[in-house]
Amino acid sequence: MKVLLLSVVLGLLYAGHGEAQLILKPFSGEWKTHYIAASNKDKITEGGPFHAYVRHLEFHANNTVDLDFYVKSDGECVKKQLTGERQQLLIYHVEYAGENEVTILHLSPDAIIGSIHNVDEEGKETDLVGVLSKRDQISDLVYQKFKKETEDKGIPEENIVNFSDNDDCPEE
Repeated sequence: MKVLLLSVVLGLLYAGHGEAQLILKPFSGEWKTHYIAASNKDKITEGGPFHAYVRHLEFHANNTVDLDFYVKSDGECVKKQLTGERQQLLIYHVEYAGENEVTILHLSPDAIIGSIHNVDEEGKETDLVGVLSKRDQISDLVYQKFKKETEDKGIPEENIVNFSDNDDCPEE
């Protein structure tokens, strides 16, 4: 597994723009949200735009990524689909609830830790960090990496929401 991850990292470092996106293709597939932390907790509580239950990521050779997820509004799961455009290696621009810069911070076959810098329609800025996994649970090591990223962004521990415990939205 370490060899695979090292190969991906080295490939990303040396690949051209389109080739780098192709290296991410194996990470396409079914994913689940486990935790999200935000500098503005209202963004990730039920009814907030980032109270999101991710279901699927699809990396494309044309430097885009598609994201399928659900948000909860009044207890109902509402399906959303977005497309992000790659700006730099592992950094995407996504228009949703304002403008977003999405950065992949850690990548492994079983987990993705990413950050989002959101500027909403009113100009309010929010930093978010989330962890997705292909499994029903994440390892302690992945959780510790996630917590470290939240600390590095200045997000207090009380602004971490566990999505695994209340995910009742449809599976894809």
